[in-house]
Amino acid sequence: MTDPAWCYRASAAAFLVLASSGQTLAADCAPEPQGEGRVAAVVDGRSLRLEDGREVRLAGIERGGTDRASGRAALSAIAAGREVTLHGEDDSPDRYGRQGAFVFVAGSEHSVQSELLRRGEALVSGDISEKNCAAALAAAENAARDAKLGIWAETTAIKNSESPGDILAAIGHFTVVEGRVLSVRQAGAMTYLNFGRNWTRDFAATISRRIIPAFEGAGLGPKWLENRRIRVRGVVSSRGGPRIELFRVGQVEVLGGK
Repeated sequence: MTDPAWCYRASAAAFLVLASSGQTLAADCAPEPQGEGRVAAVVDGRSLRLEDGREVRLAGIERGGTDRASGRAALSAIAAGREVTLHGEDDSPDRYGRQGAFVFVAGSEHSVQSELLRRGEALVSGDISEKNCAAALAAAENAARDAKLGIWAETTAIKNSESPGDILAAIGHFTVVEGRVLSVRQAGAMTYLNFGRNWTRDFAATISRRIIPAFEGAGLGPKWLENRRIRVRGVVSSRGGPRIELFRVGQVEVLGGK
């Protein structure tokens, strides 16, 4: 019987190859048009305000690290004062009134998200379910990481799961953590991927019971991840030790076998 996890990883690899070929991000990450406008202001590292008053949140990326000024400057250099088009599956505003979208500066075939990722000024959020688009964003991030640009110039860009103190320093920030899952346990409605032996001090990634079927469907069930080296991304919180809650399969990257 074919291992579903192997199928998932092979599929993901195929998408990465596709994304790094001659195809552009414009083809991969431009869903339905949501309108256009001129950028009046850059709110922060991943938010724009248009002249008509709409606030746009860049979909698919997060600002890594704690240097907010750098993120805003990078986005300003790309989009400030420019005519842009918006693309997305849903133009409904979030609870803060922001419209999530992929943004393209007039005349560019690459999204603003792609440009920020390629410069090492953003991290893939892992919340894009469309496979071609997710793979294209991952390829852009990988290119910056390989070239050690922006965020990736720092040796601490990826936190080591064996250093919980370093991860705790990033509480409230979107962070990438790498390490080996030493054990998996369930407590109530939450499953814990433990990266250390001390459950009250060491780093763990958590998955809600209602999310487990999505991970299992992708061949990434918690028990399968046990004793594997993985990379997880998300916002760091603290419940004893540092924690990252996993809401989507895209937040997990398997780095190797057992």
